[in-house]
Amino acid sequence: VQLQASGGGLVQAGGSLRLACAASGRTLSLYSMGWFRQAPGKEREFVAAIRWAGGITYYADSVKGRFTISRDNAQNTVYLQMNSLKPEDTAAYYCAAAFGGDFLDRRRYGNWGQGTLVTVSS
Repeated sequence: VQLQASGGGLVQAGGSLRLACAASGRTLSLYSMGWFRQAPGKEREFVAAIRWAGGITYYADSVKGRFTISRDNAQNTVYLQMNSLKPEDTAAYYCAAAFGGDFLDRRRYGNWGQGTLVTVSS
């Protein structure tokens, strides 16, 4: 499966953005999907994930209550709604897919798409 993230941009603190991850090649319904981010000089952070079935979700503590991950299998797209953005949310955001296994295991994620840059100004 090939993934392409979009929707990043420049936003003021407190604002919102919605990222989209479009898939091609295979149906997303078979995959758990994750969003990761990486800020300059920092390690990649596992931000959110949604299990392939049942809609079970995971959020990092740093985004819990502000970000929402969702999927539209008919559109083969996964979204990350980001509200109440903070300057510390500034990073390149990546989507990735995991086939089978524990959807909370970040090591299972691959098929990395190109990132989309989110910049939050104070």
